[in-house]
Amino acid sequence: MPRDPQEEHPVAAPDVHRPLSAQEALALEALAEEQRFEEDEARSAMRTRRQILRWVLSLTLVLITLYVLGPGLVELFSSAPRLGEITWWWFPIMFVLETGSFAALWAVQWISIRPTRWRPVIASQLAGNAFGRVVPGGSAAATALQYRMLVDEGTPAGAAATGLTAANLLTFGVLLGLPLLAVPAILQGSVPRSLRTIIVWALMVLVALAAGAVVLIVTDRPLRWIGRRAQGVRNRLLRRRPPLEGLPGRLVRERDLIVEVVGERWKRALGASVGKWLLDFAVLMAALAALGQHPALSLALLAYFAAQLLGQIPLTPGGLGFVEAGLTGTLALIGVTGGDAVLATLAYRLFSYWLPVPFGGAAWFLFRRGHPDEGPLTTG
Repeated sequence: MPRDPQEEHPVAAPDVHRPLSAQEALALEALAEEQRFEEDEARSAMRTRRQILRWVLSLTLVLITLYVLGPGLVELFSSAPRLGEITWWWFPIMFVLETGSFAALWAVQWISIRPTRWRPVIASQLAGNAFGRVVPGGSAAATALQYRMLVDEGTPAGAAATGLTAANLLTFGVLLGLPLLAVPAILQGSVPRSLRTIIVWALMVLVALAAGAVVLIVTDRPLRWIGRRAQGVRNRLLRRRPPLEGLPGRLVRERDLIVEVVGERWKRALGASVGKWLLDFAVLMAALAALGQHPALSLALLAYFAAQLLGQIPLTPGGLGFVEAGLTGTLALIGVTGGDAVLATLAYRLFSYWLPVPFGGAAWFLFRRGHPDEGPLTTG
Protein backbone atom coordinates (compact mmCIF):
# COMPACT_ATOMS: atom_id res chain seq x y z
CA MET A 1 0.00 0.00 0.00
CA PRO A 2 1.61 3.28 -1.04
CA ARG A 3 2.35 5.78 1.66
CA ASP A 4 1.33 9.38 1.69
CA PRO A 5 4.31 11.53 0.70
CA GLN A 6 3.55 13.89 3.58
CA GLU A 7 4.03 10.98 5.97
CA GLU A 8 7.44 10.23 4.50
CA HIS A 9 8.47 13.88 4.54
CA PRO A 10 6.37 15.72 7.15
CA VAL A 11 6.31 19.49 6.80
CA ALA A 12 7.99 21.20 9.75
CA ALA A 13 5.77 23.57 11.73
CA PRO A 14 6.86 27.18 11.55
CA ASP A 15 9.01 28.28 14.43
CA VAL A 16 7.07 31.09 16.04
CA HIS A 17 9.99 31.83 18.34
CA ARG A 18 12.44 32.28 15.49
CA PRO A 19 13.80 35.86 15.42
CA LEU A 20 12.63 37.90 12.43
CA SER A 21 15.05 38.55 9.68
CA ALA A 22 15.89 42.13 8.78
CA GLN A 23 13.75 41.90 5.64
CA GLU A 24 10.75 40.57 7.58
CA ALA A 25 11.13 43.28 10.24
CA LEU A 26 11.20 45.99 7.58
CA ALA A 27 8.10 44.52 5.95
CA LEU A 28 6.21 44.47 9.25
CA GLU A 29 7.30 48.03 10.04
CA ALA A 30 6.14 49.18 6.60
CA LEU A 31 2.79 47.43 7.13
CA ALA A 32 2.34 49.08 10.53
CA GLU A 33 3.26 52.46 9.08
CA GLU A 34 0.72 51.99 6.29
CA GLN A 35 -1.97 51.11 8.84
CA ARG A 36 -1.15 54.21 10.92
CA PHE A 37 -1.28 56.35 7.79
CA GLU A 38 -4.70 54.95 6.85
CA GLU A 39 -5.99 55.56 10.39
CA ASP A 40 -4.68 59.14 10.32
CA GLU A 41 -6.32 59.69 6.95
CA ALA A 42 -9.63 58.36 8.25
CA ARG A 43 -9.46 60.59 11.35
CA SER A 44 -8.55 63.59 9.21
CA ALA A 45 -11.46 62.93 6.86
CA MET A 46 -13.81 62.59 9.82
CA ARG A 47 -12.59 65.89 11.32
CA THR A 48 -13.03 67.57 7.94
CA ARG A 49 -16.59 66.29 7.66
CA ARG A 50 -17.34 67.53 11.18
CA GLN A 51 -15.88 70.96 10.40
CA ILE A 52 -17.91 71.21 7.19
CA LEU A 53 -21.08 70.15 9.03
CA ARG A 54 -20.37 72.65 11.81
CA TRP A 55 -19.86 75.47 9.32
CA VAL A 56 -23.00 74.53 7.38
CA LEU A 57 -25.08 74.51 10.55
CA SER A 58 -23.56 77.81 11.72
CA LEU A 59 -24.17 79.51 8.38
CA THR A 60 -27.73 78.15 8.29
CA LEU A 61 -28.45 79.60 11.74
CA VAL A 62 -26.90 82.92 10.73
CA LEU A 63 -28.96 83.10 7.53
CA ILE A 64 -32.19 82.20 9.32
CA THR A 65 -31.47 84.79 12.01
CA LEU A 66 -30.61 87.49 9.49
CA TYR A 67 -33.74 86.62 7.52
CA VAL A 68 -35.84 87.17 10.63
CA LEU A 69 -33.99 90.34 11.62
CA GLY A 70 -33.47 91.48 8.03
CA PRO A 71 -36.32 94.01 7.80
CA GLY A 72 -34.96 95.90 10.80
CA LEU A 73 -31.44 95.93 9.34
CA VAL A 74 -32.77 97.15 6.00
CA GLU A 75 -34.60 99.97 7.73
CA LEU A 76 -31.45 100.81 9.70
CA PHE A 77 -29.14 100.95 6.69
CA SER A 78 -31.70 102.81 4.58
CA SER A 79 -31.41 105.69 7.04
CA ALA A 80 -27.70 106.10 6.22
CA PRO A 81 -28.27 109.21 4.04
CA ARG A 82 -29.66 110.92 7.16
CA LEU A 83 -26.22 110.77 8.78
CA GLY A 84 -25.62 114.02 6.92
CA GLU A 85 -28.06 115.67 9.34
CA ILE A 86 -25.51 115.23 12.15
CA THR A 87 -23.13 118.15 12.57
CA TRP A 88 -19.68 117.02 11.45
CA TRP A 89 -17.85 117.65 14.72
CA TRP A 90 -19.91 115.00 16.49
CA PHE A 91 -18.15 112.32 14.46
CA PRO A 92 -14.60 112.96 15.79
CA ILE A 93 -16.08 113.08 19.30
CA MET A 94 -17.63 109.63 18.82
CA PHE A 95 -14.39 108.35 17.29
CA VAL A 96 -12.33 109.52 20.29
CA LEU A 97 -14.81 108.01 22.75
CA GLU A 98 -14.82 104.64 20.96
CA THR A 99 -11.03 104.68 20.77
CA GLY A 100 -10.99 105.24 24.53
CA SER A 101 -13.31 102.25 24.98
CA PHE A 102 -10.93 100.04 22.99
CA ALA A 103 -7.95 101.40 24.93
CA ALA A 104 -9.66 100.48 28.20
CA LEU A 105 -10.20 96.93 26.93
CA TRP A 106 -6.54 96.74 25.92
CA ALA A 107 -5.63 97.77 29.47
CA VAL A 108 -7.81 95.00 30.93
CA GLN A 109 -6.17 92.41 28.71
CA TRP A 110 -2.66 93.73 29.32
CA ILE A 111 -3.20 93.56 33.08
CA SER A 112 -4.61 90.03 32.81
CA ILE A 113 -2.03 88.61 30.37
CA ARG A 114 1.15 90.08 31.84
CA PRO A 115 4.00 89.63 31.35
CA THR A 116 3.54 90.80 27.77
CA ARG A 117 3.97 93.93 25.68
CA TRP A 118 1.27 96.39 24.67
CA ARG A 119 1.69 96.02 20.91
CA PRO A 120 0.77 92.31 20.68
CA VAL A 121 -2.26 92.91 22.89
CA ILE A 122 -3.50 95.80 20.74
CA ALA A 123 -2.80 94.12 17.39
CA SER A 124 -4.31 90.77 18.40
CA GLN A 125 -7.42 92.36 19.91
CA LEU A 126 -8.06 94.48 16.81
CA ALA A 127 -7.57 91.50 14.48
CA GLY A 128 -9.65 89.17 16.66
CA ASN A 129 -12.42 91.75 16.95
CA ALA A 130 -12.55 92.17 13.17
CA PHE A 131 -12.51 88.39 12.62
CA GLY A 132 -15.40 87.95 15.05
CA ARG A 133 -17.39 90.52 13.09
CA VAL A 134 -17.29 88.62 9.81
CA VAL A 135 -17.49 84.90 10.70
CA PRO A 136 -20.03 82.80 12.61
CA GLY A 137 -18.95 82.10 16.15
CA GLY A 138 -18.34 85.73 17.00
CA SER A 139 -16.59 85.94 20.35
CA ALA A 140 -15.22 82.38 20.28
CA ALA A 141 -13.62 82.90 16.86
CA ALA A 142 -12.21 86.26 17.95
CA THR A 143 -10.69 84.78 21.10
CA ALA A 144 -9.17 81.87 19.16
CA LEU A 145 -7.46 84.22 16.71
CA GLN A 146 -6.24 86.55 19.46
CA TYR A 147 -4.81 83.62 21.41
CA ARG A 148 -2.93 82.38 18.36
CA MET A 149 -1.47 85.80 17.60
CA LEU A 150 -0.38 86.35 21.20
CA VAL A 151 1.37 82.98 21.34
CA ASP A 152 3.06 83.58 17.98
CA GLU A 153 4.30 86.92 19.30
CA GLY A 154 6.02 85.19 22.21
CA THR A 155 3.41 85.29 24.97
CA PRO A 156 3.43 82.04 27.00
CA ALA A 157 0.47 79.88 26.00
CA GLY A 158 -0.72 79.46 29.59
CA ALA A 159 -0.56 83.18 30.31
CA ALA A 160 -2.43 83.99 27.08
CA ALA A 161 -5.22 81.46 27.74
CA THR A 162 -5.77 82.31 31.40
CA GLY A 163 -5.37 86.04 30.80
CA LEU A 164 -7.94 86.15 28.01
CA THR A 165 -10.32 84.04 30.09
CA ALA A 166 -9.95 86.38 33.07
CA ALA A 167 -10.40 89.49 30.91
CA ASN A 168 -13.52 88.11 29.23
CA LEU A 169 -15.08 87.06 32.53
CA LEU A 170 -14.32 90.42 34.11
CA THR A 171 -15.73 92.52 31.27
CA PHE A 172 -18.86 90.34 31.07
CA GLY A 173 -19.34 90.60 34.83
CA VAL A 174 -19.07 94.39 34.67
CA LEU A 175 -21.63 94.43 31.84
CA LEU A 176 -24.07 92.51 34.05
CA GLY A 177 -23.45 95.04 36.81
CA LEU A 178 -24.27 98.12 34.72
CA PRO A 179 -27.94 98.22 35.86
CA LEU A 180 -26.68 98.97 39.38
CA LEU A 181 -25.77 102.45 38.10
CA ALA A 182 -29.43 102.99 37.20
CA VAL A 183 -30.82 102.14 40.65
CA PRO A 184 -32.43 105.63 41.12
CA ALA A 185 -34.54 105.19 37.97
CA ILE A 186 -35.48 101.66 39.02
CA LEU A 187 -36.56 102.83 42.49
CA GLN A 188 -38.62 105.67 41.02
CA GLY A 189 -40.56 103.18 38.89
CA SER A 190 -39.81 105.03 35.65
CA VAL A 191 -38.33 101.96 33.95
CA PRO A 192 -40.56 100.21 31.36
CA ARG A 193 -41.74 96.75 32.39
CA SER A 194 -39.86 94.94 29.59
CA LEU A 195 -36.58 96.53 30.70
CA ARG A 196 -37.30 95.70 34.34
CA THR A 197 -37.63 92.02 33.42
CA ILE A 198 -34.26 92.03 31.64
CA ILE A 199 -32.64 93.82 34.59
CA VAL A 200 -33.98 91.30 37.11
CA TRP A 201 -32.64 88.36 35.12
CA ALA A 202 -29.27 90.06 34.59
CA LEU A 203 -28.89 90.80 38.30
CA MET A 204 -29.78 87.20 39.13
CA VAL A 205 -27.08 85.97 36.74
CA LEU A 206 -24.62 88.49 38.23
CA VAL A 207 -25.30 87.28 41.77
CA ALA A 208 -24.93 83.66 40.66
CA LEU A 209 -21.65 84.41 38.88
CA ALA A 210 -20.29 86.32 41.87
CA ALA A 211 -21.24 83.55 44.29
CA GLY A 212 -19.80 80.91 41.98
CA ALA A 213 -16.56 82.86 41.59
CA VAL A 214 -16.14 83.16 45.35
CA VAL A 215 -16.70 79.41 45.84
CA LEU A 216 -14.29 78.47 43.05
CA ILE A 217 -11.61 80.78 44.42
CA VAL A 218 -11.71 79.76 48.08
CA THR A 219 -11.94 75.98 47.60
CA ASP A 220 -10.60 73.43 45.11
CA ARG A 221 -13.26 70.72 45.50
CA PRO A 222 -15.97 72.18 43.17
CA LEU A 223 -13.38 72.98 40.49
CA ARG A 224 -11.93 69.49 40.63
CA TRP A 225 -15.45 68.01 40.48
CA ILE A 226 -16.23 70.08 37.37
CA GLY A 227 -12.93 68.98 35.83
CA ARG A 228 -13.61 65.29 36.47
CA ARG A 229 -17.11 65.49 35.02
CA ALA A 230 -15.97 67.45 31.94
CA GLN A 231 -13.06 65.08 31.40
CA GLY A 232 -15.32 62.04 31.67
CA VAL A 233 -17.88 63.43 29.23
CA ARG A 234 -15.17 64.40 26.75
CA ASN A 235 -13.55 60.95 26.88
CA ARG A 236 -16.91 59.19 26.42
CA LEU A 237 -17.87 61.33 23.44
CA LEU A 238 -14.45 61.14 21.74
CA ARG A 239 -13.48 57.52 22.34
CA ARG A 240 -11.38 57.28 19.20
CA ARG A 241 -9.06 60.04 20.40
CA PRO A 242 -6.42 59.67 23.09
CA PRO A 243 -8.06 60.05 26.52
CA LEU A 244 -7.84 63.43 28.20
CA GLU A 245 -6.07 63.26 31.56
CA GLY A 246 -5.27 65.68 34.35
CA LEU A 247 -8.01 68.22 33.60
CA PRO A 248 -9.03 68.76 37.28
CA GLY A 249 -5.47 69.63 38.30
CA ARG A 250 -5.03 71.85 35.25
CA LEU A 251 -8.17 73.83 36.11
CA VAL A 252 -6.90 74.40 39.65
CA ARG A 253 -3.50 75.56 38.38
CA GLU A 254 -5.10 77.94 35.85
CA ARG A 255 -7.42 79.29 38.57
CA ASP A 256 -4.40 79.97 40.78
CA LEU A 257 -2.64 81.69 37.89
CA ILE A 258 -5.65 83.94 37.19
CA VAL A 259 -5.89 84.90 40.86
CA GLU A 260 -2.15 85.56 40.99
CA VAL A 261 -2.07 87.64 37.81
CA VAL A 262 -5.22 89.70 38.34
CA GLY A 263 -5.40 89.58 42.13
CA GLU A 264 -2.73 92.20 42.79
CA ARG A 265 -4.12 94.55 40.14
CA TRP A 266 -7.84 93.84 40.39
CA LYS A 267 -8.72 97.49 41.08
CA ARG A 268 -7.05 98.67 37.89
CA ALA A 269 -8.57 95.81 35.89
CA LEU A 270 -12.02 96.54 37.30
CA GLY A 271 -11.68 100.27 36.61
CA ALA A 272 -10.57 99.62 33.03
CA SER A 273 -13.51 97.22 32.51
CA VAL A 274 -15.98 99.85 33.74
CA GLY A 275 -14.31 102.43 31.50
CA LYS A 276 -14.60 100.15 28.48
CA TRP A 277 -18.40 99.95 28.79
CA LEU A 278 -19.04 103.54 29.90
CA LEU A 279 -16.96 105.04 27.09
CA ASP A 280 -18.79 102.85 24.58
CA PHE A 281 -22.08 103.98 26.13
CA ALA A 282 -20.89 107.57 25.77
CA VAL A 283 -20.71 107.05 21.99
CA LEU A 284 -24.43 106.24 22.01
CA MET A 285 -25.18 109.28 24.16
CA ALA A 286 -23.19 111.47 21.78
CA ALA A 287 -25.18 110.11 18.83
CA LEU A 288 -28.45 110.89 20.64
CA ALA A 289 -27.28 114.37 21.60
CA ALA A 290 -26.26 115.04 18.00
CA LEU A 291 -29.89 114.43 17.02
CA GLY A 292 -31.26 116.66 19.77
CA GLN A 293 -32.43 113.70 21.87
CA HIS A 294 -31.69 113.85 25.59
CA PRO A 295 -33.30 110.89 27.39
CA ALA A 296 -32.71 110.31 31.09
CA LEU A 297 -29.17 109.03 31.53
CA SER A 298 -30.22 106.08 33.69
CA LEU A 299 -32.90 104.98 31.22
CA ALA A 300 -30.51 105.29 28.28
CA LEU A 301 -27.98 103.17 30.21
CA LEU A 302 -30.61 100.47 30.71
CA ALA A 303 -31.51 100.56 27.00
CA TYR A 304 -27.80 100.24 26.15
CA PHE A 305 -27.40 97.38 28.62
CA ALA A 306 -30.35 95.45 27.16
CA ALA A 307 -28.95 95.80 23.63
CA GLN A 308 -25.47 94.66 24.71
CA LEU A 309 -26.95 91.67 26.49
CA LEU A 310 -28.76 90.70 23.28
CA GLY A 311 -25.45 91.11 21.47
CA GLN A 312 -24.01 88.23 23.51
CA ILE A 313 -26.27 85.78 21.63
CA PRO A 314 -23.74 83.87 19.49
CA LEU A 315 -25.93 83.34 16.41
CA THR A 316 -24.63 86.19 14.26
CA PRO A 317 -21.16 87.73 13.99
CA GLY A 318 -20.79 90.40 16.66
CA GLY A 319 -24.49 90.25 17.54
CA LEU A 320 -25.37 91.76 14.16
CA GLY A 321 -29.11 92.32 13.99
CA PHE A 322 -29.73 91.62 17.67
CA VAL A 323 -28.02 94.78 18.90
CA GLU A 324 -29.64 96.92 16.22
CA ALA A 325 -33.13 95.56 16.89
CA GLY A 326 -32.70 95.67 20.66
CA LEU A 327 -31.24 99.16 20.79
CA THR A 328 -33.77 100.67 18.40
CA GLY A 329 -36.65 99.13 20.33
CA THR A 330 -35.40 100.02 23.81
CA LEU A 331 -34.61 103.61 22.80
CA ALA A 332 -38.16 103.93 21.54
CA LEU A 333 -39.40 102.56 24.88
CA ILE A 334 -37.66 105.34 26.82
CA GLY A 335 -39.10 108.09 24.66
CA VAL A 336 -36.72 108.56 21.71
CA THR A 337 -38.69 109.11 18.50
CA GLY A 338 -38.65 106.21 16.06
CA GLY A 339 -36.63 107.83 13.28
CA ASP A 340 -34.05 109.26 15.65
CA ALA A 341 -33.76 105.93 17.50
CA VAL A 342 -32.89 104.22 14.21
CA LEU A 343 -30.42 106.94 13.18
CA ALA A 344 -28.74 107.06 16.61
CA THR A 345 -28.36 103.27 16.52
CA LEU A 346 -26.81 103.45 13.06
CA ALA A 347 -24.34 106.16 14.13
CA TYR A 348 -23.41 104.23 17.26
CA ARG A 349 -22.89 100.95 15.39
CA LEU A 350 -20.88 102.74 12.74
CA PHE A 351 -18.19 103.46 15.34
CA SER A 352 -18.56 100.46 17.65
CA TYR A 353 -19.03 97.73 15.02
CA TRP A 354 -18.06 98.71 11.48
CA LEU A 355 -15.21 101.21 11.80
CA PRO A 356 -12.89 98.89 13.84
CA VAL A 357 -13.09 96.18 11.14
CA PRO A 358 -10.62 97.76 8.66
CA PHE A 359 -8.23 98.54 11.53
CA GLY A 360 -8.38 94.88 12.52
CA GLY A 361 -7.75 93.82 8.93
CA ALA A 362 -4.66 96.04 8.82
CA ALA A 363 -3.43 94.54 12.12
CA TRP A 364 -3.84 91.02 10.71
CA PHE A 365 -2.07 91.98 7.47
CA LEU A 366 0.91 93.39 9.38
CA PHE A 367 0.99 90.30 11.59
CA ARG A 368 1.11 87.99 8.55
CA ARG A 369 3.94 90.05 7.05
CA GLY A 370 5.92 89.49 10.24
CA HIS A 371 4.97 85.78 10.40
CA PRO A 372 4.93 84.59 6.76
CA ASP A 373 5.33 80.93 7.71
CA GLU A 374 2.15 80.74 9.78
CA GLY A 375 -0.54 78.52 8.31
CA PRO A 376 -4.11 79.58 7.66
CA LEU A 377 -6.40 80.02 10.63
CA THR A 378 -8.96 77.34 11.36
CA THR A 379 -11.75 77.76 13.84
CA GLY A 380 -13.16 74.25 13.84
